[in-house]
Amino acid sequence: MVLALLLARAGIEVTVLEKHADFLRDFRGDTVHPSTLALLDDLGLAERFARLPQRRVRTVQLPVGPGRSAVTVADLSVLPGPHNYVAMVPQWDLLDLLADEARREPTFRLRTNTEATSFLTESGRVTGVRYRTSDGRTGELRALLTVACDGRGSLARSLPELRLRRFGCPMDAWWFRLPRQDGDPSGLVGGAGEGFLTAMIDRGDYWQCAALIPKGTDAERRAAGLDRFLAGYAAAVPWIAGRTHALRSWDDVKLLDVHLDRLRRWHRPGLLCIGDAAHAMSPVFGIGINLAVQDAVAAARLLAGPLRRGTVGLRDVRAVQRRRRPTTVATQALQRTAHARFIAPVLRGRPPLGSAERARRVAGLVAGSPRLRRLPAYFVAYGALRERPPAEAVRRPAPDAGTATGAPHP
Repeated sequence: MVLALLLARAGIEVTVLEKHADFLRDFRGDTVHPSTLALLDDLGLAERFARLPQRRVRTVQLPVGPGRSAVTVADLSVLPGPHNYVAMVPQWDLLDLLADEARREPTFRLRTNTEATSFLTESGRVTGVRYRTSDGRTGELRALLTVACDGRGSLARSLPELRLRRFGCPMDAWWFRLPRQDGDPSGLVGGAGEGFLTAMIDRGDYWQCAALIPKGTDAERRAAGLDRFLAGYAAAVPWIAGRTHALRSWDDVKLLDVHLDRLRRWHRPGLLCIGDAAHAMSPVFGIGINLAVQDAVAAARLLAGPLRRGTVGLRDVRAVQRRRRPTTVATQALQRTAHARFIAPVLRGRPPLGSAERARRVAGLVAGSPRLRRLPAYFVAYGALRERPPAEAVRRPAPDAGTATGAPHP
């Protein structure tokens, strides 16, 4: 949606295929990072975004202190500028905002209930997609450039020439909600239990919780019983113990099969992959969405000119990968380090960072140094590289920006 909006504002004919009827479903990533907030400023959408229901998170706490007590390892409030926080916004609200704004552009089309099922190819070049609608109709849509934004289950990942490279992950994640009360901690809070880690995201009236469990142990742990897990969770996060009864059955706990991988090539003639389609990220640092949005911004800036001229070629899509790959590699390297040094040891019942004493020393250094908290805060906020949108897409807020006009084209 970000890429479509930017390209449509640059006067390029763009069609988004969305297999669902709307965006109203449960997304795991509802984080809007400062880099995306700054982009919304550039697009003239800040005022409308501010009216969306949201919660602002400024701190990241991890259990690396004495007795695995929580220590603030990133404090976004120390960053300069107006956006020194991560906004927790229902992703469907953000997508609706972007789609409504894109409908103002005569070159934008959103086709819902329409799923891409395969690629069209001619002489080795991708020339569009075949699609199927929810009522069973099929058809073809041809395009000068097809961009795969369909996540880690992307159609493009089946193309052998793109060569998927996988990295080991020590964990899977359980995803569930627990009630939040006044007096609870705020922000993003981590905890450690017997053979699992938890990350809790403050959503205002509830906690969005992720319990990281050893890879491949979902069935075994479910067989041990929900009561056993809830007792362990209450021991790891004592202040929420009285609310674990909100999980009434395993149906309330969804499994996320965690992957960390990337394509060696993000493109072939007529095709470009971005976001999770190009690089599936671990939930560590919560920056997968941030990385994907920045991919879209860079792609729009680099491709708007060639697309307008009708000359977009392999060199142009290669430029997007050259621009974004180093950031992806660096981010995944940090995630792999966190897997090896922190997550895997704790899941095995061992101290993080090699020893309990080392963990205590690191916790003390971070707790006592605003500078040490500033670096991870900046990384969470902006990633390793900030991208700027194409000049044609930048807008001043419209006087009637509170109401979108227009309707989807047929």
